[in-house]
Amino acid sequence: MEALMPQYASHLEQIKAALLDSEILQQYLESETEDLYKMMVDGFEPHIMDLYIAVANMHPLQLQSFEEKLLDPDFEGLFLPKILGYAVLRNEIDENYKYKRPHDHFRNILLTIGESANFDLIKQRIGQTVQVGFALSSDIWLTNLMEQLTNKKVKTFLNAQKLDKYRELHHRAALYESYKKQFQRQNYLSAEFPTNLSEFKILGDSLVNFLEYRSHKNFDNSSLIPPIEKLINNATLQADPDFLKVMMLAAMFYDIPKKTQENIKSIFDTFRKKDPEFNDHFFKQLLHLYKADVEITPEVDKRMSQMISKDINDSVSGYYKLMDIIHTKGYVHEDTIKAVKTYYDHHKGLSIENECLREAIFGYCESFLDNLDPESYQEYFEINKVFVSYINTFYNQKFNQNIKHLSLDYINKLLAIYTDKRGRDYQDIKKFVTSTFLDLGFKTEKEIAEMFKTKREPVKKATRR
Repeated sequence: MEALMPQYASHLEQIKAALLDSEILQQYLESETEDLYKMMVDGFEPHIMDLYIAVANMHPLQLQSFEEKLLDPDFEGLFLPKILGYAVLRNEIDENYKYKRPHDHFRNILLTIGESANFDLIKQRIGQTVQVGFALSSDIWLTNLMEQLTNKKVKTFLNAQKLDKYRELHHRAALYESYKKQFQRQNYLSAEFPTNLSEFKILGDSLVNFLEYRSHKNFDNSSLIPPIEKLINNATLQADPDFLKVMMLAAMFYDIPKKTQENIKSIFDTFRKKDPEFNDHFFKQLLHLYKADVEITPEVDKRMSQMISKDINDSVSGYYKLMDIIHTKGYVHEDTIKAVKTYYDHHKGLSIENECLREAIFGYCESFLDNLDPESYQEYFEINKVFVSYINTFYNQKFNQNIKHLSLDYINKLLAIYTDKRGRDYQDIKKFVTSTFLDLGFKTEKEIAEMFKTKREPVKKATRR
């Protein structure tokens, strides 16, 4: 956890001062009505949220420090329901949907809420959050929390949020996944960077998840570069097999300095020469990234390729030699298609190397169609020939299905725009789909006919007068 920068701390103090000097607070202290408290929430929480977003975007490692500032009673409990939810979701869970380690930050926010003079109003906004946090926590943690409470009213409320049905895994998982969806557009993730091997064993997975998350968003990650550098250059961590995940993410997605890049390359070389299972570990992590919510662009592949010493004769070298051809000539070039086929045929069809290759090629196909506007549909007709070449090369059902869904999405986009059935555009699209989709097995004749069938509107019966 990093300390909050003075500029953020000062801004937060200004918001607090404005709240303390506000007329609405004075009115609320006199009457303590729910309407007046809601007016405070509406008036001041948006300003706190704006500052929170700035910290989360630019300096995410300072988020917990920011949240701890809000525990000051002078904030009257404002924004605590929000950070309680962030805290609940930020802590790492295991496969049984239980926290991997005690959640002190969640406990501290909850205790602050329990001690707030505005508890009766705040509790109306935290019921589901507390249920999720309690469901994910251990019985020992909950018992210790309750022992720290002295207010019977608070204890009664919190005890009511411990629901027996969440002792069952499927109920607990459904609750967590449903709750998490409410926050999917919000940026609240932070991380701790370990300084030794024992800390890495505890914090490593959480850190990897955080680095993955930051890699595929339009964030300014410049504040993360110094701690990433320090982590990579920590010799006590470099021998751990799981450290490979961190190095791959740093190499592929973060603008680390040249010296640290060279260090990563050197560590990779050592692993590749000494660890007989390095190739398997590497491709498993690469496949995970292809399937995760990250975008492995040509630029990302080039970065990774620069970290790989090609004079070491292993499967990683072979893979990135092929990637260099793909990025130099383009995946649509005949030479590239031939090189891909040669590489693919050299490995078993279900090998992890081939699976990574299929994911890579599909990523380029997907990126092309996602960025192709409807007016340029003739380009899709042309590149479909390339898609067919890869379909014939891979002979893989999953790849075929992915290309099918990708193509259908684009065709449906076209049909939503080109609706004139007598128009040239519509007829071109119909002709292409009728011939191509049938040959590829994307659609049957009946299904294609249904796609282009003119739907008649039902005749309205005349009403009697």
